[in-house]
Amino acid sequence: MEKKVSASVINRLPRYYRYLTDLLSSGIERISSKELSERMHVTASQIRQDLNCFGGFGQQGYGYNVKSLQSEIAKILGLDRGYTAVLVGAGNMGRTFAINTKFESRGFRLIGIFDTDPKKIGTTLTRYTIMDYKNIKEFIDTHHPEMAILAVPKQVIHGVAEELIGYGIRAFLNFSYTELSTAEDVAVENVHLSDSLMRLSYKLLEHDQNEDKKQESEV
Repeated sequence: MEKKVSASVINRLPRYYRYLTDLLSSGIERISSKELSERMHVTASQIRQDLNCFGGFGQQGYGYNVKSLQSEIAKILGLDRGYTAVLVGAGNMGRTFAINTKFESRGFRLIGIFDTDPKKIGTTLTRYTIMDYKNIKEFIDTHHPEMAILAVPKQVIHGVAEELIGYGIRAFLNFSYTELSTAEDVAVENVHLSDSLMRLSYKLLEHDQNEDKKQESEV
């Protein structure tokens, strides 16, 4: 039976991919786990353990070939499959995501943007013309995207998701400020920016408490 890789390891892989991409753009061809750990502030042992879940990829006395390792991680993450996606919702969040995300460099292609607002339909967002959501079934039937990025109000998120599943969508990236859960054979990634703010608040509080303890010990 194939060993299941833990979610924590999978969660670290995109960060490895991002750092390796930056190394390639800087002309760095090989790197040791120690050097990579210093850049990423992750222990070398952790890096080796994570990569060993998929075969290791390093060479004793040489380290990692940056291009080869980036390519292997891309395969593990499915970035070489060329998955396609549609964006549903061209409001503030949807617009920000469409404008600032380098889709191709992240391994998938955005092929359509949809909204229900007559004022948005027919206008251009980046290089895409925003289409009427009522025509999304025909578009999906023709172009067969695997993924949908949802930036719609939370009141309608579940209905939209169920509808798109019925049309053949197999994965969702959800920006709608509420948890989306679906059938087990549908992949969901819920994005909560407020969670990041609260984690940041915790880190700041932890720092302040340590500073308070330090000052008390010096009194």
